[in-house]
Amino acid sequence: MNSIEDSIRLFKEQLEKIRAYGHAMGIMYYDMETVMPPAAAELVGDTLGLLSEAEYRLQTDESFLSAMNEILLHPDEVDEITLCEAKRTNEERERIACIPVDEYVQAQIDQTAAFNAWQKAKLNNDFASFLPHLEKLIETTKRFALYYKPDAPVYDTLLDQYEKGLTTETADRFFLQVRSALVPLIEAIQKNGYQPDTSFLDQPYPLDKQRELTRYLMQVMRMDPERTACGEVEHPFTTDFTKNDVRITTHYYENAMQSSMYSVIHEAGHATYELNIADEIARSPLGTGVSMGVHESQSRFYENIIGRSEPFIESIFPKLKELFPAQLEGVTPHMFYLAVNKAEPSLIRTEADELTYALHVMVRYELEKKLFDGSLKACDLPEAWNKLYREYLGVEVPDDTHGVLQDSHWSGGSFGYFPSYAIGSAYGAQLLAKMEQELDIWAFVKEGNLQPIMDWLTERIYRYGCRLDPKDLMEQAFGAPFDPSYYTKYLTAKFSGLYHLS
Repeated sequence: MNSIEDSIRLFKEQLEKIRAYGHAMGIMYYDMETVMPPAAAELVGDTLGLLSEAEYRLQTDESFLSAMNEILLHPDEVDEITLCEAKRTNEERERIACIPVDEYVQAQIDQTAAFNAWQKAKLNNDFASFLPHLEKLIETTKRFALYYKPDAPVYDTLLDQYEKGLTTETADRFFLQVRSALVPLIEAIQKNGYQPDTSFLDQPYPLDKQRELTRYLMQVMRMDPERTACGEVEHPFTTDFTKNDVRITTHYYENAMQSSMYSVIHEAGHATYELNIADEIARSPLGTGVSMGVHESQSRFYENIIGRSEPFIESIFPKLKELFPAQLEGVTPHMFYLAVNKAEPSLIRTEADELTYALHVMVRYELEKKLFDGSLKACDLPEAWNKLYREYLGVEVPDDTHGVLQDSHWSGGSFGYFPSYAIGSAYGAQLLAKMEQELDIWAFVKEGNLQPIMDWLTERIYRYGCRLDPKDLMEQAFGAPFDPSYYTKYLTAKFSGLYHLS
């Protein structure tokens, strides 16, 4: 290598090739989850396998690694963005390079097959048909984690993949603090006996009007139609290819309009993060959200803290009445606000209320810990799942479709992801406390103007992409260390008021 300039040029050229392969595979995954016919799964799996092999070889190419090492060895001779790109790429390379290429490719094929099997299993309430795929994914995930960090607990390695620095020890402390505060509050609400009227939500809402509501909510969330799109899926998600191509998804239920309404707001929160990353890093490895915890802080901030607030309901209620005049006849904004904040233990995580949601996450966290420390076998998951739902939420699980098969995450090998939802919720509450010190946030929300809030978050979080670690980024935004008590205090104040608890 003749000079550091040559190293930077080769490194950047190879990054662009890696990005292109990732882009192609991402498009295929999006197609697979939205419109792909089931019979295409095998061919798609094979194609993804070939593309992932090519991507793997690019990431482990000797000339690429040599150029990257030159950059890392001469930090004073490169710009800050290039140095950050090299550090992040090297971290990802270390995760991948320790995996034999044939195993890496097979894992991509297995995940495609597992996702297709999960879809059928959920539809048919047939856990047994999904079990062999799940067992294979768990075994592969364990093996890959031990390749990467042979001396570390497997589940700690998985947690760190989604939220850098998170360990079982810190997650245990977090969930203990959350559970200790929320369980007594949930019990007090149940003893109270009061529940708001939700009957107007439990009736048919035309799907064409729900789709129109989606388009309206995307406008409210400042989602540029030139850069965003919305698809329909079994399990809603968001994917981004660059800040100029961000795609959300939702699922419509005729008798539960609020389900899609809030999934759109949730996914739009994810999209807002990606849409506001700084232009100079948009096509680089830095041009995406830094962690799933930080990402979920945005989706759940908009879905719950903003979207379920009374000022927000007041701002969008005229549109709701326009779209659904018969269903909402005689319903006031305050009645709607009370209805969409009803707190009651339930079966489905994605439909759970803001208060009990963390307990759904805790069920999955406890099961994942046991799967990866060897104390629970995959074949025993349904029984263990149902037992924890009785213990944590006091509900009986009628079947596996509404139980262990309800989430798509495990079918994609995303073990260790679930705690991010609860941690993200807690991040969001602390962001709210800081934001309220600097903005008249609720006045803007009542006007239907979310732009000042998005500008505030862009300045402190979005624009950085992956340039800072999650801990440093969030402490900078909070102006203080992360403190879960903001989350428990926020929920206690909100739901004590809603349920008239003194």
